[in-house]
Amino acid sequence: MLKTGKLLRIRRLSLAGDGRHLFVPLDHSVSDGPIVPADKWDDLLRALVDGGADGIIVHKGRARAFAPDILKRCALVVHLSASTACSSDVNAKVLVGDVEEALRLGADAVSVHVNIGSDTEAQQLADLGAVARSCDAWGMPLIAMIYPRGPRIDDPRDPALLAHVVNVAADLGADMVKTSVALPVERMAEVVANSPLPVLAAGGPPDGSDLVEYGTAVMASGCSGLAIGRRIFSSPSPYALVSRLSAVVHGAGGMAADMSMTQSTSNYPTIVAGVA
Repeated sequence: MLKTGKLLRIRRLSLAGDGRHLFVPLDHSVSDGPIVPADKWDDLLRALVDGGADGIIVHKGRARAFAPDILKRCALVVHLSASTACSSDVNAKVLVGDVEEALRLGADAVSVHVNIGSDTEAQQLADLGAVARSCDAWGMPLIAMIYPRGPRIDDPRDPALLAHVVNVAADLGADMVKTSVALPVERMAEVVANSPLPVLAAGGPPDGSDLVEYGTAVMASGCSGLAIGRRIFSSPSPYALVSRLSAVVHGAGGMAADMSMTQSTSNYPTIVAGVA
């Protein structure tokens, strides 16, 4: 029964039911400070949901702060790790929540952040393993956000290194893995080919170039989805950008295209990012 519960929740992580995902991480308010003014949060969430995001990623306290009806067509992922930009070691992630809390909030999945090559790698690996064990007990999908980051990493975009870290996520019990994109982008195919798990590409192009073209290239490499936060929530029109990215992830005839036929970007006010 618990296994069935996990499979049902994984199904809810893909709007189109095609095993592809567009997630919007909004956990930056812990690491960096406000992402939008407090009175714009509901507007932002509605824009993401109606634009076709498959899921949003927030911390537990934020999940309590918005109306449940906002996520009528969008999965809730509760992020269990944290650190701030004010820390003496920004790569040191600690657990600030657990699976049982996420279940009480109605979460469809949880996520844990691990930085391979950091000074606290050992504890972060132990935390990932412990959360994986709890996820198995409760039938909760686990997304490992795992990156090569820290003083021992020379090239965080190295395909061989990225293939290593996604296998760490698989071996320790994750159901999906989010990681950095290899450079050049086409070499991300090597990472995907070596991953036992669906791979979600984190963030946008490091040079700030066109996000939709970048997303198209990433998906062509074999990734199962995109997980993009800052470039979306700082956009003048998150709804329009999410709609375009949803079409990239799910195909031009997918959920975003259907919704864009009935929604107009004029329905959503301009959302201005807050200052960290």
